[in-house]
Amino acid sequence: MPHILIVGDVAKESAGPSIVKELKDKAPGHAFDVVIITAGYFAKESLDEPNFDSEVLMYKTSSIGPVFVVHHLQKANLLKEGSKIILVSSESGSIALRHESEGGGNYGHHASKTALNMVGKLLSLDLKGKGIAVGIVHPGFMRTEMTKGVGFDKFWDAGGAVTPDAAAVTLSAFIESFDMRKTGQYWAPRGPGDIGTVEDVLGPRSELPTPLQLPW
Repeated sequence: MPHILIVGDVAKESAGPSIVKELKDKAPGHAFDVVIITAGYFAKESLDEPNFDSEVLMYKTSSIGPVFVVHHLQKANLLKEGSKIILVSSESGSIALRHESEGGGNYGHHASKTALNMVGKLLSLDLKGKGIAVGIVHPGFMRTEMTKGVGFDKFWDAGGAVTPDAAAVTLSAFIESFDMRKTGQYWAPRGPGDIGTVEDVLGPRSELPTPLQLPW
């Protein structure tokens, strides 16, 4: 099965048909064993300065676009029994893990990830009868331009942030073991180490497993 990377803007309604066309052009006649949808936009907000347009874009990117991408993949028969869909979310989408030690704000980013978690759960119900598993993952606290752009680079070292290539290795191993027994579930493949509020909510890191199933 070919490995194909597609870069596109899932916030656009045209993304689904465009992705289907590109996949069919690059791998004619193939259905895909694993589809990973990773898309995000982070505009930092506070209650004093919420941003309407940025919030709309965050929801479109994180939680609306993936529904339509999966819809078009499924209708084009690019998914099969045994396929796995992995939605890259964030621990920031866990309502249970939001704690007073972290404070509020960042409404659009965090809530759009919570919405993506619900999307993943609902997709898992719709696709279970077709034998297609859907997973929702927090890949880790990332050392990327996105987190740097909102000032989170000051937390990288203390927070255990990792580079995308390191996160990809852990995610790949998790996907290998992921199947219908975990469909619709929300996981941190790297465990609790980079989740800032985990001890406030779930207890000592040393007593928590890796991978860690996250609370909604």
